[in-house]
Amino acid sequence: MQPDEKLRSEAGRPLDDIHGQLVTCRVEELHPHPSYVRHQPTVSASQLSALADLGDLAFRDPLVITGDGTILDGYARWELARLQGRSTLVCIEYELTEAEALQFLLQRHRRSNGLNDFMRILLALDLEPWFKEKGRTNQRAGGQNRKGSSNLTEAERLDVRAEIACAAGVSAGSLTKVKQLIKTAHPKLQQALRAGGISIHKAWLWSKLSAEKQLTELHLHESQRGTKKTIRLLLRQHVAKSSPVSANPRSLGDLLRSPFALQSKELDSIAVAEINVPRKYVFLTREALQALKSIKR
Repeated sequence: MQPDEKLRSEAGRPLDDIHGQLVTCRVEELHPHPSYVRHQPTVSASQLSALADLGDLAFRDPLVITGDGTILDGYARWELARLQGRSTLVCIEYELTEAEALQFLLQRHRRSNGLNDFMRILLALDLEPWFKEKGRTNQRAGGQNRKGSSNLTEAERLDVRAEIACAAGVSAGSLTKVKQLIKTAHPKLQQALRAGGISIHKAWLWSKLSAEKQLTELHLHESQRGTKKTIRLLLRQHVAKSSPVSANPRSLGDLLRSPFALQSKELDSIAVAEINVPRKYVFLTREALQALKSIKR
């Protein structure tokens, strides 16, 4: 059996076909899903600030909840409402079990501004017992469990893995890597994964190293990201303030064509860093450009 393209309720009905009703709820009656509490995805200060800047428009769309007040979509808006002391929020209420609610939550968070792959996989792993029990139920219904065994076959275990990956919206390979990362990755590496500061694959490669080397690689990665971010910011500021590039810009060949250039120690004083910007440009600091101009021709 392949994972369903549509997530289904315990009764087998696609969750997309389950209709909700519009209700008004008191803020203190609402709460996160138990898996959300367990794995503690956080709402960043910048996200809350951006929502607050919208004013009442931040609450234009209803929150999505279950009948018992579990929040499926709109956690950041709920946090903002609590901070602002709002008493009520408009919500769309669905009648779902805890497992169905988690699947629905994961489906909602696949969008670009939702939870990252690592966080969705952590949440989806809480569905593993539910999927295993579902597999055993199917096994009994199919008459494959005549001896009363509760163990799943290898094919059924693979099917459970595929169902979890489908619920998280990731590949089975990413799911396997995250299960290994939970056991072998340094806590700070896992923290970076939660924040989306590093890819699952890169963290998985580093997790094979010692704890000390994992931290070294992480610090180097964060340093490089910070440097590149600063460079991009400075370039944007420079381009915004400066006049357009000259119609006859100096080429790198013009600067280095001198027969003395390759012999000059001035070149050794100029550090080089690679940044990802379109087209073929070499950006020089004023000091570096002066050093190149000082080379005798």
